[in-house]
Amino acid sequence: MKKTILASAVASAFFFSGIAAAQQTLQLTHSAAEGNPKWDASEMFAELVEEGTNGELVVDVGGNSQYGDDMEALTLMRMGALAFSSNSQGSTSSVVPQFSVLGLPFLFDSLPSAWRVMDGEVGDELKKLAEEKGLVLLAMWDNGIRHVSNNVHPIESPEDLDGLKIRTPPDEMTVDIFEALGANPTPMNFSELYIALEQGVVDGQENPLMNIYSSKLYEVQDYISLTGHKYESTPLLMSKTIWDTLSPEHQDVVQEAAVEAGEFNRQASLQADEDLRREMENAGVAFNEVDNKAFIEATSSVYDLWREEYPELVEMVVNASQGESQ
Repeated sequence: MKKTILASAVASAFFFSGIAAAQQTLQLTHSAAEGNPKWDASEMFAELVEEGTNGELVVDVGGNSQYGDDMEALTLMRMGALAFSSNSQGSTSSVVPQFSVLGLPFLFDSLPSAWRVMDGEVGDELKKLAEEKGLVLLAMWDNGIRHVSNNVHPIESPEDLDGLKIRTPPDEMTVDIFEALGANPTPMNFSELYIALEQGVVDGQENPLMNIYSSKLYEVQDYISLTGHKYESTPLLMSKTIWDTLSPEHQDVVQEAAVEAGEFNRQASLQADEDLRREMENAGVAFNEVDNKAFIEATSSVYDLWREEYPELVEMVVNASQGESQ
């Protein structure tokens, strides 16, 4: 039977009462479907934590938002009622807005370039900002470079997006990008997306190929246009309230498990981009390339907007990304 968020809160309260058993169960939630690199890495993380603590910590993983969607998870972690979430960059930015800066349009030309930037001073800065909001950033997993799918026509130039209703995450950066491209961005939780596409509530959406495939969005989309318009991470987050109750030894195990599972996640994400196009083409989805130069020019104003809000962080991210491309 599906466990509830209330059960999580009760279990957490029992844990903090000081009379919990030696074995402690901590819940982890995420929004991905089975077969997605986020799903597999979350399961791996749970196994590594249990092994590393000799069964003293057990991580109960709830995929498909079983223990709350990404937005709910952030609230529950800050309350101390949920331990972990393999969250999304967009949702995390609702609490720590600076996470959005990683999604500046056309910032990274490859996944490894993004990883190297996140593993440097940019990641250190985001970790500090997350902790100020009651969240421990354990690792920066991968959520891919994103592309547009829709049911109207192929997207080859920005003009092809004019007026299309495109589902986005609840993320200001993505909304800014699609407004600059002339679309009608429609923020919506990922768990609602398949039905919204199927019923025509939105014309299309944007995601990496691995999310489009694992959640079967290609079943209700005719066209996938390889826009590569932005990158997104998967922040693996933990409640600071719960983190502070762990022994230093258990904290070390959790941290090491997060990084090891993250390496697995990143490589699986990289492989997915190479493999999944063929699978979806065989299912009847039409793929097309785009005029990248036109898209880059159309979204240049997004940099100006975000430099006004977070000038130092934008420069840090841009300089780091340019260093990677040299």
